[in-house]
Amino acid sequence: MQLRVLGRTGVRVSALCLGAMSFGRMGNADHDDSVRIVDRALEAGINFIDTADAYSRGESEEIVGRAIKGRRDDVVLATKFYNPMSSAPNDRGGSRRWITRACEDSLRRLGTDYIDLYQMHRPDPDTDLDETLGALSDLVRQGKVRLIGTSTFPAEELVEAQWTAQRRGHVPFRCEQPPYSLFVRGPERDVFPVCERYGMGAIVWSPLNGGWLTGKYRAGQQAPDGSRFDRLARGSWRVDASSARRKSELLAEIERIGADAGLDLITLSVAFTLAHPAVTSTIIGPRTLEQLESQLPAGEVRLSDEVLDRIDAVVAPGETVDRADFAYEPRAIRHPGLRRVSGS
Repeated sequence: MQLRVLGRTGVRVSALCLGAMSFGRMGNADHDDSVRIVDRALEAGINFIDTADAYSRGESEEIVGRAIKGRRDDVVLATKFYNPMSSAPNDRGGSRRWITRACEDSLRRLGTDYIDLYQMHRPDPDTDLDETLGALSDLVRQGKVRLIGTSTFPAEELVEAQWTAQRRGHVPFRCEQPPYSLFVRGPERDVFPVCERYGMGAIVWSPLNGGWLTGKYRAGQQAPDGSRFDRLARGSWRVDASSARRKSELLAEIERIGADAGLDLITLSVAFTLAHPAVTSTIIGPRTLEQLESQLPAGEVRLSDEVLDRIDAVVAPGETVDRADFAYEPRAIRHPGLRRVSGS
């Protein structure tokens, strides 16, 4: 397994990061099975694990904590805060009040006294970045957190955060976690250049585009039993029809590129995300041991320029097939009242 330096932090992490979103009732409810997945990932050379408090409402963190007990110092451990953890109005977001409590809760569930990488899961338009960075900086100075980062932040907010940290004397965000895949190349336009400019690592998620790049989803077909779409939609696969058709068309061309290179679709897709120089690590989120085994080979694959050129001809650099895959829209896009002048 390749090891890469996370931005300019000096911390070395595996090219593949084990994502734990599917551990617990959101995916695999068998705790013992999830622990076996962690065991196999570490055996394969993965030293980087990413989870979040919101994954199965803390259950994922508990499973990860159990799995790494006795070998904590061998793992670079990342988790996140921001998403609601209850119906209470303040059990969420980027306020000092919530960050302080959320960190303590995560430490308890993970069974550790420090978090290597603590990430803000989404931007919080209701909280000043100075407030958020101040609280996170205090956690770093207290030794409870080593590094801080973001997830799914637009480029302009990454720049604002860097400027805020510089001007206010805060610890800066050291990495960003954007969605990135053969179908979601938008980060190449702005997020990756910003990461490179500020020495931030990029830890990318959904390299298989929610399962599309495994080949198991096709336009006009119901999602397979037990698949992510099947579980989320209870068997009724709701996805934009035009997007599904477009992805299905592209899949056939991408599969041909992989076949010519002697690579299956999964290996090609994950290896593609590792080819960008801004990317430190790619998060793979297996629900089963079989899924983990299918993704591990990509950690050792380096795609040739010829293969990458052929991919560029199918999905252009910077192109995103379905904008919904960005997983974040600014409030002004989502709410019409914020982009219109009120009538008199």
